[in-house]
Amino acid sequence: MDNKSIVNTKKMKSRGSSSRQGNRVKETWVYILFGFWAIVNLFPIYWMFTFSLKDNTEIFGENVAGLPKHWLWSNYSKALGIGNIGRNFINSIIVAVVTILIVMLVSLMATFALTRFVWKGRKRMNSFFMLGLTIPIHASIVPIYTTLSRLHLLNTYLALIIPYAAFSLAMGILICTGFMQELPIDLDEAACIDGCGTWRIFFKIIVPLMKPAVATVSIYTFLQCWNELMFANIFISDSAHKTLPVGIQSLSGQYMTDWGPVGAALVMATFPTLLFYIFFSKKIQDSFIAGAIKG
Repeated sequence: MDNKSIVNTKKMKSRGSSSRQGNRVKETWVYILFGFWAIVNLFPIYWMFTFSLKDNTEIFGENVAGLPKHWLWSNYSKALGIGNIGRNFINSIIVAVVTILIVMLVSLMATFALTRFVWKGRKRMNSFFMLGLTIPIHASIVPIYTTLSRLHLLNTYLALIIPYAAFSLAMGILICTGFMQELPIDLDEAACIDGCGTWRIFFKIIVPLMKPAVATVSIYTFLQCWNELMFANIFISDSAHKTLPVGIQSLSGQYMTDWGPVGAALVMATFPTLLFYIFFSKKIQDSFIAGAIKG
């Protein structure tokens, strides 16, 4: 090997090493950037949790962002007892779970009828369902209140479950339609040849394949129910059926001098949403990946 080839080989090695070093520097900066972004997003959760374990002296000056000097777990017992947050929490769970079940069952059945059967007017029916996306939820307060009043449903769980399910149905059908249209019709035909009826095809074949869509619709519906305040504040006036957002609102007004229980109530309202997303996040990611592959 002559001197020129040796020099060229050394240059190629030096270029390769410099490019690797450049890639490492870029990766380092990317990790730093994402680490900083993670801290920015996680800090409100940390602050809210520590806020719930402090007294007013620490909250308003002495120790705003640090760990509590005295961990006041009694703030949670105050919120659950004095503020009646425990009952409000149970009411929110009842309303959210029942609404999710209704939305999922109706969305899957409606989508099954719209995508797997051929019948006159199915496109118009699909357009009718999609009209629900164009109606602002709070623009219908007066007619819904009048209807619920005449049906004697005010101050009941149904006063919230029915409107929540109705306004979540359009999005549920939209999401389920995108997934169910991609399922091959050959599955239905093969199941029919094996002796399966319509209901067995739906529950045994279609529903198990719709898990990513079910997770997506469940999270969307849960957030709609869990965080909604206007309907819950207007349609429910008795303390026995008030949901968590209404309970927190009344707590901050009645116990303005003691912000620790307010922070505890906010933690109890926020953390279930985070846990719900953590348990279903894998299904959500699968739904996005499936949608990208199909596209």
